[in-house]
Amino acid sequence: MTQTIDTILAAARRHCEDEIMPNVGAWNAAGVWPRTASDKAGELGLTGLYAPTELGGQGLPLGEGIRVYEELGRGDGAYAFALSMHNICTYAACGFGTEALKTDWAQALTSGRKLANFALTEPQSGSDPMNMYSRAVINEDGTWTINGAKAWVSLAGEADIYFTVVKTTDQPGHKDMAMIAIPADTPGLSFGPKYDTPSYQFLPMSEMYMTDVVVSADNIILPVGQGLQGSLMAIDIARVSIASGCCGLIQAALDTALAYSANRKMFSGKNLDLDGIQWMLGDVATELEASRLLYRAAANALGTDEGPLMAAHAKRFVPDAAVKAANTCTQVLGGMGLLQSYGMDRLSRLSQMLRIVDGTTEISRIVIGRHLQKRAKELEPLPIPKGFGEG
Repeated sequence: MTQTIDTILAAARRHCEDEIMPNVGAWNAAGVWPRTASDKAGELGLTGLYAPTELGGQGLPLGEGIRVYEELGRGDGAYAFALSMHNICTYAACGFGTEALKTDWAQALTSGRKLANFALTEPQSGSDPMNMYSRAVINEDGTWTINGAKAWVSLAGEADIYFTVVKTTDQPGHKDMAMIAIPADTPGLSFGPKYDTPSYQFLPMSEMYMTDVVVSADNIILPVGQGLQGSLMAIDIARVSIASGCCGLIQAALDTALAYSANRKMFSGKNLDLDGIQWMLGDVATELEASRLLYRAAANALGTDEGPLMAAHAKRFVPDAAVKAANTCTQVLGGMGLLQSYGMDRLSRLSQMLRIVDGTTEISRIVIGRHLQKRAKELEPLPIPKGFGEG
């Protein structure tokens, strides 16, 4: 059943309060993905946000659906991140997959019964996808044989299918790149040891290895020549989704600091009565409002010429604001902010994680800087005083 955005946001808020907030500590202690929770997210319609209604999705525009991660991010940014990547893959499967793939996977993905994730980054390349070593050989029967490795694959060993970007020749460049979906039970697909990620132990991340993995042509998501372009679009969606989740994190940090400082007695009053505390938290509140406006504008720009630049602005500004908010709110709690029971250490580490994944702050600055260079060429040059800039 399809729902309005207000209904979906209310469901996400309820899911956060009923499932994430009370249980995230236990999830991290167990170090296991909470499949029961993500199943419940699917029942609420949170795993097929952008997919068409005829395939079981909610049919929401990106600009609306991305707001869900702000609600989930109040509970945990890593959980919001994982569901955002699943939704991106589901969007790709339903929008660009073959009819055979849709028949086999669409309903399972939109319902959350099956989980999907994206595999682009490689151990040696990081933010440089052009330096890709994973190779696919197209066989005479149309199947693809894939060899290579990916890094920082989230839901590693937990997802049921991995949307993987590969090259199909040894030629430099991106014209031979494609995206193909590899089911988790495909022979030759394996995963390395789980990365040690202290603040989100429940989200499995590791390297993914492909050794003579054979995949049907029915699983092609983006054909040869379109792999990089499609991947960049997916990354832009991911960057704005992360900014949305960061707003939830900022709200969680601010609420914790407010609840504490409004009750903590000091200097014949409450901490929140002190101008210094009000100013610190006031700055956090202002940056939260600015962050919301920015990520929502970026979400509405996705798919347009302005989309990549707006996504870069959101990914540059909002995670930085989240790091600052977590640090400021920890400071407001004083020594108590160092105790795990208040959760500020988890928020601090999560904010740093969200600042790095799907393109670091520095990568966003490069995207913005290149745009500024283009803009400068469109402007009438200003004269440089004689003697300046010479030599």
